[in-house]
Amino acid sequence: MAINYKPDELMIIESARHINDGEIVFAGTGLPLVAAMYAQKTHAPHMCFVIETGPIAPQVLPVPTSVSDPKGMHRAAKLGTLREVLGCLLQRGLVDVGFLGGAQIDQFANINSTVIGDYQRPKIRFPGSGGANDIASHAKRILIICRHEKRRFPEECAYITSPGYLSGPEGRKEAGLKNAYPDITVVTDLAVMAVDKKTGKLQVIKLMPGVTLERVQENTGFLLNSLPNPSTVALPTEEDLRILREEVDPDGEYLGKED
Repeated sequence: MAINYKPDELMIIESARHINDGEIVFAGTGLPLVAAMYAQKTHAPHMCFVIETGPIAPQVLPVPTSVSDPKGMHRAAKLGTLREVLGCLLQRGLVDVGFLGGAQIDQFANINSTVIGDYQRPKIRFPGSGGANDIASHAKRILIICRHEKRRFPEECAYITSPGYLSGPEGRKEAGLKNAYPDITVVTDLAVMAVDKKTGKLQVIKLMPGVTLERVQENTGFLLNSLPNPSTVALPTEEDLRILREEVDPDGEYLGKED
């Protein structure tokens, strides 16, 4: 029997699969919160969820609409402060996974969530960094979730809000970042990409079901490399979708209501 799912649903489920049980995960606002919450409710019940505004290890109720939503504070081990989560945890190197989104992601996995166009006279102004720069700079491993569109994947970001590999394999080291060679994975609705540490650039390692490399390249603003035979992302199960739709986002805040 065919399983009916939306591309965004599999993107969220696949990104959650990159979180291991017991890890400390610092999740940014939006889809990272959705995917981290899904991981906690499925294969990673002992994941330590950290939210930028201060909650540490909450048992999150239906998905928060922002990092300040009280739903993200439910039964937290501690309602901490920005200083505690950004300084005492993240900047000390205690966060296993930094989980982010972004308006643009370039070939070196740099993230722009600040501005499109000239900084002083922007075409579009986004919310900015929040804690995203800190997360990308200090987390042991970086996980990014983003819908795959050509305008979102330019060769060079209009502005680097959060560092990937900056300008190449030694870019982070040259910038003085302590975590110079992190694993960086980008999950989209078309593919899974990871930074090749030899080049500092993204390459395709998996394809979403029914998606070709040609389609991924058509929706990317730079030349993408790929593993010789990228595997196909596993389909979601009916139970995966039930948890996502009924327990994680029952009001359709991010995924919309079922028809």
